[in-house]
Amino acid sequence: MSQRHTAVPAELRSRADADALIDAGYCPIPPREILDTIGGKWAIQLIVASARGPMRFTELERLIEGISRRMLTLTLRHLERDGLLKRTVYPTVPPKVEYEATPMALELYEAMLVLTNWSRRHSACVARSREDYDARQAS
Repeated sequence: MSQRHTAVPAELRSRADADALIDAGYCPIPPREILDTIGGKWAIQLIVASARGPMRFTELERLIEGISRRMLTLTLRHLERDGLLKRTVYPTVPPKVEYEATPMALELYEAMLVLTNWSRRHSACVARSREDYDARQAS
């Protein structure tokens, strides 16, 4: 492996340094792999929910309709592993666990809002295009 694919040294962890590494072509994880993780149905909903503030597992489970306990657990672990969620365990009986969006997740949330607003602005155009396409296919 080339030198640019090694771990980022601790002294290069600021946002400006990270941007400089990206500009220089440093990308230790392929963007497609990250997009696969954050683009999933449950991941998006969890990022949006956690952007509201710290939430407990059961709160997330109630908030996200249709998610199973197993899928919620797996998705939370993936997002925590990728640095998008912070998991805090409080030493109480029973244990209290909260999940909170990290600054990186909040930045992603802002990008999601831009995409959501774009989709709202172009919704009518997409609907017309679908109708036109379906009509052509039916002919």
